[in-house]
Amino acid sequence: MKGRELQEEQETTIEGFVEKIIFRNSDNGYTVLSLHRKSGDVTCVGETFDLDEGEYIEAAGVWTVHPVYDRQFKISAYQVKIPEDITSVRRYLGSGAIKGIGEKMAARIVKKFGQDTLHVLEEEPERLAEVKGISSEGAMKISAQVIEKRQMRDCLMTLTQYGIGMKLATDVYGCYGEDTLTVLQKNPYRLAEDVAGIGFGTADEIARKTGVELTSDFRIRAGILYTLQTASGEGSTYLPADVLSRRAGALLQLDLPDFDNTLEELSIDGKIILKKTEGEAARVYLPSLFRAESETAGYLAALNEFHEDVSEEAQIRDGIRRITQKLDIEPDETQEDAAFTALTSPVVVITGGPGTGKTTIIRTIISYFEWQRLTVALAAPTGRAARRMAEATGRPAQTIHRLLGASGGPAAREKDTSGASHVTFTVDRDNPLDADVLIIDESSMVDIFLMRSLLTALSPGTRLILVGDVDQLPSVGPGNVLRDIIDSGVFPVVKLTKIFRQAAQSDIVMNAHRINSGEPVTLTTHSRDFLYLKRDTPQQIIGAIYTLVTDKLPKYVHGTASDIQILTPSRKTALGVEALNRIMQEMINPAAPDKPERKAGSVIFRLGDKVMQTKNNYTKEWTRRSVSGTADETGVGVYNGDTGVIRSFSDVFNTITVAFDDGREAVYPFEELEELDLAYALTIHKAQGSEYKAVVMPLFPGPPMLLNRNLLYTAVTRAKLCVVLVGHADVFRQMEESLQASSRYSSLSRQIREVAGL
Repeated sequence: MKGRELQEEQETTIEGFVEKIIFRNSDNGYTVLSLHRKSGDVTCVGETFDLDEGEYIEAAGVWTVHPVYDRQFKISAYQVKIPEDITSVRRYLGSGAIKGIGEKMAARIVKKFGQDTLHVLEEEPERLAEVKGISSEGAMKISAQVIEKRQMRDCLMTLTQYGIGMKLATDVYGCYGEDTLTVLQKNPYRLAEDVAGIGFGTADEIARKTGVELTSDFRIRAGILYTLQTASGEGSTYLPADVLSRRAGALLQLDLPDFDNTLEELSIDGKIILKKTEGEAARVYLPSLFRAESETAGYLAALNEFHEDVSEEAQIRDGIRRITQKLDIEPDETQEDAAFTALTSPVVVITGGPGTGKTTIIRTIISYFEWQRLTVALAAPTGRAARRMAEATGRPAQTIHRLLGASGGPAAREKDTSGASHVTFTVDRDNPLDADVLIIDESSMVDIFLMRSLLTALSPGTRLILVGDVDQLPSVGPGNVLRDIIDSGVFPVVKLTKIFRQAAQSDIVMNAHRINSGEPVTLTTHSRDFLYLKRDTPQQIIGAIYTLVTDKLPKYVHGTASDIQILTPSRKTALGVEALNRIMQEMINPAAPDKPERKAGSVIFRLGDKVMQTKNNYTKEWTRRSVSGTADETGVGVYNGDTGVIRSFSDVFNTITVAFDDGREAVYPFEELEELDLAYALTIHKAQGSEYKAVVMPLFPGPPMLLNRNLLYTAVTRAKLCVVLVGHADVFRQMEESLQASSRYSSLSRQIREVAGL
């Protein structure tokens, strides 16, 4: 970073004792330590999970100059060396690295055994009992520690030789312990199953180096499981056996003549769930995904058993009319019927596009339930969606994760063969949600794991109302929950199609419905809220976007540049997220001497940058401040998709502070910047559940899979006041006409029908 970036020199090596561990991040191993050398002490930084004070190391790295902490040594690799003299041995033993030995005891041990001290510790530990103050049992415990440390270092060094970073190497050793090297030699593919962060590619490379045959059963089984994990990452909860065979064969670059037998073996071993239906290809699931779908189906069926007595239909409809009059709402017959269905069904879905009256129905049923003295809870998948829900209803709303009391995070994650990290919820079956009615908005975004957790927390008799636009993009996580619930035919579904008069005056609303129904949209510069600007080259498109974001649109929608969101289908193209963020940052928030910045990976984060959280961090602490600046509220949990602005830097503490859009502030150590990304531009997927005053979307050729109607519809419906499309009209037409979208396999609807006996 200009004026702040560490100045690096050529790589070199240094040696010395670890005098003091100044700081260590237990999640990623980032360590600051003081190294004692003959020429003087030096501060070193780097990933050093296993180093203890008093150990002698040889470290490779580069000298850097920090603007605050001056000269430091940045460690890229290191090895612990055996101390070569009695003084060094005594220093190591007395450092506290080995439990049961302090400085005085270290001095007695060295005095007793001299140059043979380390030999005695490792080869003849029983002789330690000859030293005053050490029992036979204590001698064996001390020896066990020394041997375990040596074994650990041998394993870590071997793993790093295979290209595994020190953090992952430590995780591998934590999983297998002294059996690590045996696992590497016998079946390195176990790493991909057991250790979070190690995929098939890494395990396959290790296997190649250790001489495992390409046709090994271990490799084929691992390839099949990895293919299922990949499909989960793409949204599928299972794969048909023929699709799985084709994809796994392509991954492994092998024919799989014994594929069916391999599936049977994996099923017997509990690695997969195999479901066969006559006349269909077998369905192959990862166990966690099969359980998530089957348990979700069971919970929904249990909720659906509690039916409202509708013998007094006239009385209920009269109550609806009283409520709507009080709210100054004039519902039509369709909306009144929808409200009645929602009020008399234990589980109901309300779906429809923009302007069809979903909010009107929600306000009506909330008021009715409150009139009946029932407790209503409101939630949505994202913070932005929850805020929109609260603004529309006038009632508190929160994220589903916060509603359920989510906890966990990077340090607490286990390996899940579906690719999902484990989350602990404090609101669950044993501590159910204290509400009579639960209304979930933007339900199309809820994946199968979150839906299962949500249903687990509902007591029998709790009403569940799912609201969402089924034509939006499906959830980022696996499953097709809302559509599957609708397609099951088991639960009442209110489908809103009528566009109301006020909404019909908006070209955004009308064109969104035209896009969704396949009707052509007229592109013009004369609309009040749906504009098209023809530009040919990426440079021309970028120039127009910059002018719109910084000048034209803030004035037009009475907002700021932060209220204008650039949405693009892809990440990697010439006008994808990565390129646009880099360019917009330099145009909107350029480098300056008074703007501190920090580079993390390929991204530079600068004071004033618009940023987004890219993963759920359930333990991240935040503060919401009052107008006076005092802490008004504190809590934990920052979630994927939360956006904000970098408010301050601290070179003293190596942190930045992000002020999120909802008023929360969170502090990020520099080593956690990988959880953030620039947010001047977002992918359309990342904008799900959000609403912006204005949306700007570049239209430029790209991967056909990303130029489809589903993405276009979702992008357009993110705008509240104005949409501006900039670029090639033929790309818009391509998206309009393309029904091609990433297909996903899910079976929740099938499982719901099976539970219902249909």
